[in-house]
Amino acid sequence: MANAVQNGPSAVIVLAAGAGTRMKSETPKVMHPIGGRSMVEHALAAARDLGPQRLAAVVRHQRDKVAEHILNFDSEVTIVDQDDIPGTGRAVEVGLLGLDESGEVSGTVVVTYGDVPLLRTETLRDLIAFHEEGHNAVTVLTANIDQPGSYGRIVRDAAGEVTAIVEAKDATPEQLAITEINSGIYAFDAAVLRDSLTQVTTDNAQGEKYITDVLEIARKAGHRTAALAIDDRWEVEGANDRVQLAQLGRKLNDRIVEAHMRNGVTIVDPQTTWIDSTVTISNDVTVLPGTQLQGTTTIGTGSVVGPDSTLKNVEIGQNVTIARTHGSDAQIKDGATVGPFAYLRPGTVLGESGKIGTFVETKNASIGKGSKIPHLTYAGDVTIGENSNIGAASVFVNYDGVNKHHTTVGNNVRMGSDNLYVAPVNIGDGAYSGAGTTIRKDVPAGALTVNEAPQRIIDGWVIKNRPGTDAAAAAEAAGSKAQNSSEESDK
Repeated sequence: MANAVQNGPSAVIVLAAGAGTRMKSETPKVMHPIGGRSMVEHALAAARDLGPQRLAAVVRHQRDKVAEHILNFDSEVTIVDQDDIPGTGRAVEVGLLGLDESGEVSGTVVVTYGDVPLLRTETLRDLIAFHEEGHNAVTVLTANIDQPGSYGRIVRDAAGEVTAIVEAKDATPEQLAITEINSGIYAFDAAVLRDSLTQVTTDNAQGEKYITDVLEIARKAGHRTAALAIDDRWEVEGANDRVQLAQLGRKLNDRIVEAHMRNGVTIVDPQTTWIDSTVTISNDVTVLPGTQLQGTTTIGTGSVVGPDSTLKNVEIGQNVTIARTHGSDAQIKDGATVGPFAYLRPGTVLGESGKIGTFVETKNASIGKGSKIPHLTYAGDVTIGENSNIGAASVFVNYDGVNKHHTTVGNNVRMGSDNLYVAPVNIGDGAYSGAGTTIRKDVPAGALTVNEAPQRIIDGWVIKNRPGTDAAAAAEAAGSKAQNSSEESDK
């Protein structure tokens, strides 16, 4: 059915004016995140993918904040302010008036909501196709729900034609028993919508202008009205509080995870795997339990990610292994390995076949092809060449209390364990360092750098200074004897 629509609708109006008081939040309801985007961003993305000639968002609560958020996501959206007249009918009316300012809208107008994040573009296409093929003036998207609660009810006549939409607070007991509910999502003929809205009143239990009244007004005027029922009720569910938001979040994640699995991704435990809608994963990737993939993260073919990893805006190449790692705004090239227990901070770039190992933290670090930082190291503000190795328990000392400084390590360098690199400092190609070295000066290519401090051994020190301890007893049993300080030796 969706293929029948050759072009997008004339306009889409997204209603995003509600206060969302049940969220109990300083953040406007439509800006609450779900699956990597805010609710209103999901709604705008679904609308924009229809290819509409014009797209408007109607705002009111925290107007400037919501408008800025919308325009940051889609700068071509027309922002329209709702006035003091309450109700969805008035919101649609001002939206249409706002679009008409740049030329009167004609043809199909779609109305949707900023707090319905699971609605698919494909469903909207089906709605438009059903609407236009039936030459309808009004088409409403509906769903059947066992416990419809406060939803408006779809009233049909004996022939099954839609005759009215009745809000729950205005419904009779017989109407409340109806299980087909109004989603609030419509396709309208623009001219019929424009004319009908002028006839909508606030004469109802809520004292609001209902968009639902347009259907009955249009029908009485002799226009064709219809409803398209969908199977997946979650597509038309809104989030009015945190409980509903979490429920929708789980449903959205289930949908995302299933789509990746059907596209050739192995997800070992879907229930503990969370993937944002903005993440891209190639086929033959394996995602292990307890993994969260967020933002613009991309994963190349053959990579294994997890378990227990959280990655945001991380670009991962092919055949990469990442275990128990937290990372953001980083790049991991083909064949590299990360973790377990690594922390990749922004600006980390790990080259092909490189390694960031156990308990390693990196920040603004470029690590070349084949280079390794295997253990217990902080590497901040550093450039490391190719095929170099940084010894365990090393620290790149990049901060002098005022400014950050950079360290450069060349190619094929072998650095000892427990080194301190006091930036700014440069290590030449092929250089070596001894264990426990503090590097304050540049090291030439091919040089060995060590700190020459003699190792002091004071025989009998434990027996003399820690008498009565287990260590003293063990030392005495091994033949150690207390010595005078004058008998200390350097070895």
